[in-house]
This record gives sequence, structure tokens and C-alpha cells, in this order.
Amino acid sequence: MNILVTGGAGFIGSHIVDRYITAGHSVTVLDNLSTGVRENLNPQATFVEADLRDRGAVESLLKSERFDVVNHHAAQLDVRVSVRNPQFDAEINIIGALNLLQAAVESGVRQVIFASSAGTVYGEQEYFPADEQHPTNPISPYGVAKLSVEKYLHYYRHVAGLKYVVLRYTNVYGPRQNPHGEAGVVAIFCQQMLHHKPPIIYGDGQQTRDYVFALDVANANQVALEYLTSGGSGVFNICSNTETTVNQLFHILNRVVGSNFSEKYAPARPGEQLRSVCCYRHAQQKLGWNPSVNFEEGIAETMKSYK
Repeated sequence: MNILVTGGAGFIGSHIVDRYITAGHSVTVLDNLSTGVRENLNPQATFVEADLRDRGAVESLLKSERFDVVNHHAAQLDVRVSVRNPQFDAEINIIGALNLLQAAVESGVRQVIFASSAGTVYGEQEYFPADEQHPTNPISPYGVAKLSVEKYLHYYRHVAGLKYVVLRYTNVYGPRQNPHGEAGVVAIFCQQMLHHKPPIIYGDGQQTRDYVFALDVANANQVALEYLTSGGSGVFNICSNTETTVNQLFHILNRVVGSNFSEKYAPARPGEQLRSVCCYRHAQQKLGWNPSVNFEEGIAETMKSYK
């Protein structure tokens, strides 16, 4: 199949590109390299450097190629940035996505995989773990944007017959995650510990997250592709169903690194959820997917890549 992966030079996107190419697909990567890096690019992929906000460039690419599927991972990824500057977040995560979806529909693409966010679209959870029927009440502009694109996908399905699979990720971690800018706490802590600096824990460290390994996410995109192209569609949590506190993460990393740092705390950040953990039963039943890498194994592999 001929697949377009937006954000394919980034942390998660590059693993998906590798997985698709291993499966024998032809892949084009669209990335503006604002956070992605050329070193992540698979040499067998075709690379187009462009920004989703450039509607003309997006339309030109999709009209010149006959893509079977669009896999949309390009995004402004930092919740903190979205809180400070909601307009900037919306320009990329909503308007950029609309440029892509409109161009896809106009060029004849009828199949889309979209990377959403289980960690933010549900907001402060009403029950644990959250399944896909959990109320969606995001408390950050980033979560609002992700949910908005899900709604636009539903609209395009209604008016243009667009089939789609939405993958709602929890906290993805693993090799290639940039420890700067939009990075998650795993990458930041790994980098700081390897440079013999004590990580800072924001809040009391009792806030929880559901961590899922990048290669498990790449496998989810492969089975989602198979499901989509065989006529399936839907929304799926991609997660571990395991709740881990920041304090627990700190102690696991301390053990893996072989260091003896003490906890160092700072005030909590605005827009941060207190608890987040999701259920992957629906993905297991429909996609045949479940996470295969446990957290400590994934942390060890991640730390090895940073070393």
C-alpha cells in the first residue's frame, strides 16, 4: 500500500514508518522538522519537508500522489505550550489537521489513521481505568484539539465516506524520544539522570500516568492499518492498563541507572491531570492488540538508547 505518514521524522511517527516499511508498504513522510529529526527517517521512505499549516503544499502533495491511507501523527505535542498559547496549538493541531483531511478527501483518500490522546481527551477521569465510552471533558487546549479532530473525522465520514481509526494513546515512551521541548517525563528524567542531575518532580509525585512503549504503539498502527483496510473503523485506547505514579517512575529509573538521587519537588504545573489510566480491552477484542513490553523492560531499553 502507498501510505502517507505525517510527523514521520518524529519520535512515535518514525517507529510507525519503520513498522510499515518492514511490512512491505511504500511510505512517504511529511514533516516540517520542528521537533522531528532527519536521523529518525527511514532511508527507504520518501521524505517531503513541509508544514501542515501550508495548505497549498499539503494539497499539492496529496494530489500528486495516490495515497491509499493517511496516517496523521504530526502535531504540537506539548500540553504546557497549549495552555500558554491555545491559538498556536489550534493552528497546528486543528487547522493543520483540517488542511490534511480536506486535501485527503479532495484527492480521493478514503482511509485515515489518527493519533489522538487518551491521556488528555478524557480529562479528570470519573472512573478507572477509562474505556472508550468514558466522558470526554479535556482540561487542556491540547486535549480539546485532539477531540475536535476526532469530531471532524466523524463529519468527514458522514459527508464524504471517509473511513478512519482513531488511536488514543496514553503516555508513550521509548527510544528516539527527544528529552527537550515537548518530551514526556520518562525522556526528561532519563536524560537528567544520565547527566548526573536530580530530576524535578512537579507536584507531590502522586499524579499517575499510563505508560505504553513506542514499539507497542507502532504495532498498534500496523494492526489498525489491517483493520481499517479490511473495512473496520472505530476509536481505540492504546495503553497499558497500569497506573504508575511519578514517584514510582523516579524510583524505577533510579534503580535502572544505578543512582541514588533523592526526590526533588516543585509546584505542580497548570493543566496537568491528577490521575490517568486507560483500558485496552476494545483494542484487544477488535484489533488483536495488547502491549507486549512491561514497563521496567521498556525503561531499560529506553535508557540503553539514551546511553
